[in-house]
Amino acid sequence: MGACCGKGKETRPASNVYSYQRPRPPPQAVKPSPPPPTSYRPEAPPTGTRHSPPSPLKPNPPVPSPKPALTYDTILDKPFDDVRRNYTLGKELGRGQFGVTYLCTENSTGHSYACKSISKRKLVHKNDKEDTKREIQIMQHLSGQSNIVEFKGAYEDKNSVHLVMELCAGGELFDRIIAKGHYTERAASSICRDIVNVVNICHFMGVMHRDLKPENFLLATKDEDALLKTTDFGLSVFIEEGKVYRDIVGSAYYVAPEVLKRSYGKEIDIWSAGVILYILLSGVPPFWAETEKGIFDAILKGDIDFVSEPWPSISSSAKDLVRKMLTQDPRKRITSAQVLEHPWIKGGEASDKPIDSAVLSRMKQFRAMNKLKKLALKVIAESLSEEEIKGLKQMFSNLDTDKSGSITYEELKTGLARLGSKLSEAEVKQLMDAADVDGNGTIDYIEFITATMHRHKLERDENLYSAFQYFDKDDSGFITRDELETALEEHGMGDAATIKEIISEVDADNDGRINYEEFCAMMRSGFQQPAKII
Repeated sequence: MGACCGKGKETRPASNVYSYQRPRPPPQAVKPSPPPPTSYRPEAPPTGTRHSPPSPLKPNPPVPSPKPALTYDTILDKPFDDVRRNYTLGKELGRGQFGVTYLCTENSTGHSYACKSISKRKLVHKNDKEDTKREIQIMQHLSGQSNIVEFKGAYEDKNSVHLVMELCAGGELFDRIIAKGHYTERAASSICRDIVNVVNICHFMGVMHRDLKPENFLLATKDEDALLKTTDFGLSVFIEEGKVYRDIVGSAYYVAPEVLKRSYGKEIDIWSAGVILYILLSGVPPFWAETEKGIFDAILKGDIDFVSEPWPSISSSAKDLVRKMLTQDPRKRITSAQVLEHPWIKGGEASDKPIDSAVLSRMKQFRAMNKLKKLALKVIAESLSEEEIKGLKQMFSNLDTDKSGSITYEELKTGLARLGSKLSEAEVKQLMDAADVDGNGTIDYIEFITATMHRHKLERDENLYSAFQYFDKDDSGFITRDELETALEEHGMGDAATIKEIISEVDADNDGRINYEEFCAMMRSGFQQPAKII
């Protein structure tokens, strides 16, 4: 989303969802009232008024039914309100599965804001609508806190729900760090303090975020000392005391082990913040693999690498905090209040020595290559023949029980069990997250093929070449910056920073473009171990 606060529901599932409209029952004919009984005698008419009793052969005229109470068949439960009465929508700032975020200008003041327009056509399930309402309620509840994006208002028209909020012109946190080119442990400590302060505020105000990740932290302005702002509360919930939460939500690298075990509470936000801190200090996530299942297995195993570079040069106080935030048992995990009191956070023990520049290189690789590889795999899945996807098409149809054109987590879990699958809860969730890392809740047909197709088919030479040709529009033998920009923008995944990162990381010979050999090397490589990146 770059320069805006909020994403098109980019949490719950990121897609060709058919619109669905519940059919209305036909209007029922109004039955005429029966004729009055023979003993009926009309009251005497007022003086001076001519009155004839009803004919015994004709029934009384039908009595109109009382008007029903006023209701609204809308998501926000109020009449339609055109956002354009108050705001002028401008250029697109970002795009997600459910909608688009635009720059918008308040007509009365000329002030700039961000408007996230969520397409109602894509909110095909009741849960989608409830999630949208809850997101608005939570943003209203938290608005006014310094490190949380300010909410201006919600509007609804026939086609969309529009959320107007503070514009964060400084862009994403990691983009600023990478662009700056260097930072210190002390700077990482300051960033961690701001992130955990958000967690502390949310928990104090009764909210569990459930999707903390670097992309959801934006800078309010382009100034050096800009405030860090948290956005995207699409997966957030109000905390109910004593309730154990069981639905699997979040983004793969940042998910706490108890989420995968389907029994968790607010402690998961501290785990996610701990993962972000690990990345800030080392440039890579603590738990990684080529597949979501591999990531989940690593999370459940819980081994954390403090040996590879640059960890020997990181202060013991920083490592102590990371360990306490990434404690497997949530009951023993450090709380947000305790993090804010930790010596490394309070400023006494964070080193002012610049962190190794290799960390920034890893961070760029981590952000850029995931986007290109995911899009390339989707392109390959779209090009597979009917023979190669035999059975998967029918399987998708069997799972899509409401024929909406997309599969929810519950549909996937229930359908796979019905088909005799022995997949664990984590493995079912892996199929969802393979297509939807933001956890929006649905996957479409092509995303399903991408998630379920055996990797050896996706990475065969002929399939890799087809994917390369998809990007190489002019058949020059190279993917240029312009071609990459066009492809990413078509899928709502591109911005100037992302494109620059991809070119710099994949372009091994530094000629400013990607040849076929470089493309194949990127597709076939896993996320490298930290020790091999230096």
